[in-house]
Amino acid sequence: MPEEGVKVAVRVRPFNQREKDRKAHLMIKMSGQMTSITNPETPSEEPKKFSFDYSYWSHDGMVESSAGVFEPTPGSNYASQRKVFEDLGQGVLDNAFEGYNCSLFAYGQTGSGKSYSMVGYGANRGIVPITCDELFKTMSTNENTNKRFEVTFSMLEIYNEQVRDLLSRENPKGGLQVRQNPKLGYFYVEGLKKVPVGSYVEIEKRMDQGTANRTVASTNMNATSSRAHTVVSITFDQIIKNESGSETKKSSVMNLVDLAGSERADSTGATGDRLKEGANINKSLSALGNVISALADLSTGSKKKIVVPYRDSVLTKLLQNALGGNSKTIMIAALSPADINYDETLSTLRYADRAKKIKNKAVINENPMDKLIRELKEENDRLKKAMESGGMIEGSAGMSPEELERMKKEMEEQIRAQLMANQAMLSENDSKEDWDAKLRAAQSETDELKGVGSQSTRRSKDPYLINLNEDPMLSGVICHFLDSDKTTVGRKDAKPLPDVCLSGLSIQKLHAIITNKNGNIEISPAPGSASKTKVNGLPLSDTKVLSHKDRILFGSNHMYVIMNPKMTDTADKNLPNTIDWDFAQKEIAEIKGFATHSLGLTKDQMIAQEQVLEMLPMVSEVNAVSEELDKRKSFEVVLISAAAQEGVDVSSNNGTRVMVKMTNLLNSNTWLWQRGKFLNRRYLIQDLYQRFLDGDDLSKVSKEEDPFWEPPEEVLIGTANAFLQSLSYALDFEDQLMITDYKGQEEGTLAVTVTPCDAKGKPADEETFVEDPTEQLNKPFYFKVVVGKAEINKSRFSRGIRVQFALPFSNKKEPEVVQTQVMKNTLSPEFKFSKVLSINKVQKKHLEFFDHGCLTFYVFGMQEDTLPEPNLSKLTTKELRQRNNMKENADTTVRRKTLFGNDIASDQSHLKAEVVLLQRKHDRLVQKERRIQEICKEWEKKQESERQFDPFYRAVSAAAFSTGTRLKTRVQMLNQMLRLQKAVKKDDTSVSPQLNSPVVPPILRTSAAPGSISRQKTMDPSIVLQGQKFVRSLKTGSDLSNNKPAGGGMKRPTSAGGNRSDGSKACVIQ
Repeated sequence: MPEEGVKVAVRVRPFNQREKDRKAHLMIKMSGQMTSITNPETPSEEPKKFSFDYSYWSHDGMVESSAGVFEPTPGSNYASQRKVFEDLGQGVLDNAFEGYNCSLFAYGQTGSGKSYSMVGYGANRGIVPITCDELFKTMSTNENTNKRFEVTFSMLEIYNEQVRDLLSRENPKGGLQVRQNPKLGYFYVEGLKKVPVGSYVEIEKRMDQGTANRTVASTNMNATSSRAHTVVSITFDQIIKNESGSETKKSSVMNLVDLAGSERADSTGATGDRLKEGANINKSLSALGNVISALADLSTGSKKKIVVPYRDSVLTKLLQNALGGNSKTIMIAALSPADINYDETLSTLRYADRAKKIKNKAVINENPMDKLIRELKEENDRLKKAMESGGMIEGSAGMSPEELERMKKEMEEQIRAQLMANQAMLSENDSKEDWDAKLRAAQSETDELKGVGSQSTRRSKDPYLINLNEDPMLSGVICHFLDSDKTTVGRKDAKPLPDVCLSGLSIQKLHAIITNKNGNIEISPAPGSASKTKVNGLPLSDTKVLSHKDRILFGSNHMYVIMNPKMTDTADKNLPNTIDWDFAQKEIAEIKGFATHSLGLTKDQMIAQEQVLEMLPMVSEVNAVSEELDKRKSFEVVLISAAAQEGVDVSSNNGTRVMVKMTNLLNSNTWLWQRGKFLNRRYLIQDLYQRFLDGDDLSKVSKEEDPFWEPPEEVLIGTANAFLQSLSYALDFEDQLMITDYKGQEEGTLAVTVTPCDAKGKPADEETFVEDPTEQLNKPFYFKVVVGKAEINKSRFSRGIRVQFALPFSNKKEPEVVQTQVMKNTLSPEFKFSKVLSINKVQKKHLEFFDHGCLTFYVFGMQEDTLPEPNLSKLTTKELRQRNNMKENADTTVRRKTLFGNDIASDQSHLKAEVVLLQRKHDRLVQKERRIQEICKEWEKKQESERQFDPFYRAVSAAAFSTGTRLKTRVQMLNQMLRLQKAVKKDDTSVSPQLNSPVVPPILRTSAAPGSISRQKTMDPSIVLQGQKFVRSLKTGSDLSNNKPAGGGMKRPTSAGGNRSDGSKACVIQ
């Protein structure tokens, strides 16, 4: 049996609007069969290259025809839908006519263009509809009277490891069962509806039916459509009658699979979730990856024993033939072109590269019908007899009665499954008369289906509601006409039955009433119900007139747009031509206070914005489940700035993180979940809610298995930042730092001291002060961090408080964290904690950290499961949430603080640290001034004959140049003395006349009482160095009045008006 490899194609789509707004860069290039991808982080590196059977460039180079079909412009290499079909779909079709099983599946992240290639949009039909259309066109050209065709169609969806029949409205609890044919070994879906079809139009209607059922189910069950796999199966039989009159059947099964989005679950946050293993949402794709890897290893001729894990998921069971079995298989991998999706796109390319190594063994499925039917009937007779007799269990000796009974039940189950499989095969081998009867019945049912085409006339004249869905394929599928005077909206268990039946979260029995008065549409909430309805993002509290293109949200998930073709002028002129899901969600987000524009945002901010828009409807949904199941938990989206993120340096470029805050409404305990953990829990919450709808007793679910339950854990009360500019000048820092939460709101204070010291922690004296931070380069440096007393505002944190901070300059990959002990039963803990930090040799990076960085202190509070107040226990989750919301300020400025508040607090701390540093420097300058004054006093007290210039000059110079480093001061004094001695020797007469010079330094002024001394304030900090400049002027004969004041190279503090504000004082001789 010849082996044939899986054919693999990759296709890159154009930029979408979101990527254009973010000014994304193209990272994909294609040349022939070669596809290359460039890492945006390292653009100078060689691109990674992959070779496939087909590389389709559909990024640009196209023009839209008058019929709405995208076609390549002259000279471009654009791959149109037709081109992709001719290469891939036509091969599927040809193989089907030859009698081979065929499989085509699309892989890629959500939004990469899988559905466009498989199904298409509008006039740009994809592989599936074109293949079906061409199938019937080819069948119509058959002129052989001894050959007839039978085509059956089925459509299913796999979501969370459950199989749903999309051609049936009702599906059993837990989905359809996947069983294995004991004789042939392949897996099949038990009870899946297979509909006979006689034309492409019938298939099109059935696909519309399946898509509509999928849309309703995804809305009612809160399922995320991008996480579901859709499988369309077309069974194509050719029955050929030979000369003897016997018939041979050539059968082909075409599986067309649109896989779920391949994006990896956000591992950040989800990795530590205690319930991680409970989510099956990614199980199918993970198992598919393992199957492909195992098959790729097998194809290399590896000698080690490799077991292909087909049984690990529902998807891999059903794709067993397509991967490594009896099938000719094609895979199309959809690529996103934007650099922001580099990791996911590279993962897709590697996935496709592994898939092309798989070898299949396809055979023509051709059997004589008479022989096949006879063998099936004979086997059925044997199985029935075995079932009636109870069967003989080999090796039953020594088995207990219970074990024998269990084995007997298992055997009966297997026999029953084999009987059902055989019966299904017998029904597929009906005579022509039986087949024609089945086809007529199916066509009659198909004709009753209301397709989109049949509604086009009504849509042009009658007002209607059209659905929106996050999956563009599922938007515009459900239509409710509002042509009657009154249309009621509610659940199907209401009496009388509402005109529009909805189900799912927050939908009341009678939810809303829509009236139509001569084309004027109004909506009002149902009387006496607390129904949740929003119009254009605002809660509906009273009757409201609806305009064309208004957006209506019923409950938590049912989003609709009202279209009023006779009142189009009532639409808001600022609305886009097409209202989509993203627009409606942005509108809700803006009303909640989140900014949705992208103008001027950084890449990280745009990512955060997208995550907010993604998570807001999810959080709304989870809150609705909490209310319905009365879980006493509330959820909200919060934005944590870099300054409030644990373990993140505020001076770094780390962006804002989107998280979800869960609050226990009974005792105010809180938890912050990262995005990955929340998404994981949401899937589990959906599963729990589905069990509730199925009638399961949720009281039997233990709290450890409850996705709403979380054990108490310490919570980050807030952060306090100590900026370290003072260490650049070897000065200490001491302050009461403000503790702020992620919103920038004050939660308390923390006393922190940072002091230069020696290796043993002994504080350095004032003499270590330096004026120029570079003087510390290449020297060892030690400083001690002392955490003192804290004052915490909220009483619930009295159960325990601790502080931690990360050590700067750590050589380890992970930052080294030190922490205080936990102080319990107090809101004013005295930590008395100290830590000596050392730098072996000060480098430029250390000085930069002192200047721009900070130590961030994380203050944690312990939480416990405490008993709630008796009055709270009587309230429902909905009442508790309303009570909680009343306490909070709903002003949008509070919401803005969620993003910027902590940054503001951080800036305030930074400015405060600068003020402290300037004060320290000022104090040091005052000390210099005081020393110069003392020298002046000593000079004044001496007799004229005792006044010697050289000692006076040396003393003033030493005081003026002193930076606290004794050795440096002494060297400078010695050098000045040597220079003066040389100058005096050259010209002995140059000094004496200068002493009687009329030039008077600025700090020496004459008053009415010569010889008296007084103090005078000056606004110029440079005055402390004027004594030294005066002495120099005596030597050089220069005029001080023309010189600019010297400041030792330091930045001078100024007041708001630009005046000096250091408050220096100088000695004045009068």
